[in-house]
Amino acid sequence: MGSWFPQLYDLAMRPLEATRFKKIRTELVREAGGNVLEIGSGTGVNFPYYRCATQVTAIEPNPMMSERGKRRLEQANVPIDVWEASAESLPFEDDTFDTVIATLVFCTIPNPSKALEEMRRVSKPGAEITFFEHVRMNSPVFGKTQDIMNPLWTKICDGCNLNRATLSMIEQAGIEVTHVESLYQKLFLSIKGLNIK
Repeated sequence: MGSWFPQLYDLAMRPLEATRFKKIRTELVREAGGNVLEIGSGTGVNFPYYRCATQVTAIEPNPMMSERGKRRLEQANVPIDVWEASAESLPFEDDTFDTVIATLVFCTIPNPSKALEEMRRVSKPGAEITFFEHVRMNSPVFGKTQDIMNPLWTKICDGCNLNRATLSMIEQAGIEVTHVESLYQKLFLSIKGLNIK
């Protein structure tokens, strides 16, 4: 990631985070229980919302993003350890976590299929796997617009892809999807699933 992106991320996201995103994050994260793995914790936006977890292990490949999240880390209500690691190669044993959370990160992971495989590997059978992601829209007009914009958007926004079919990837990875909620014309999806092994 470029050095400018971590500095602008929170500022750019503030309008969305102050409205609907805060409600969604609160609902998803506060329900996360047991030993929790967070994929791509960024600047720690989720950290204040953890309530039921006994321990949170957060991975973030960009140390500059983690650095900007230190204040939120210090104010967290539960123990949180941040590791510098990639989602495609998780440094944890099989069947370790009770819950896995990924929010607004699957747009940037270089190999999302490998990341999903790793998430399943390190989570226990029946573990809850929860996502909040922006995706390619079903509308022919909007979806095609995302496809056209994606090459430039990816360069400007540090690898963020506008048009990933994340829900399909999750289903194909063997995660049993139990609930999907959409907002902003299905641009964003809140997805709950189970790791069926």
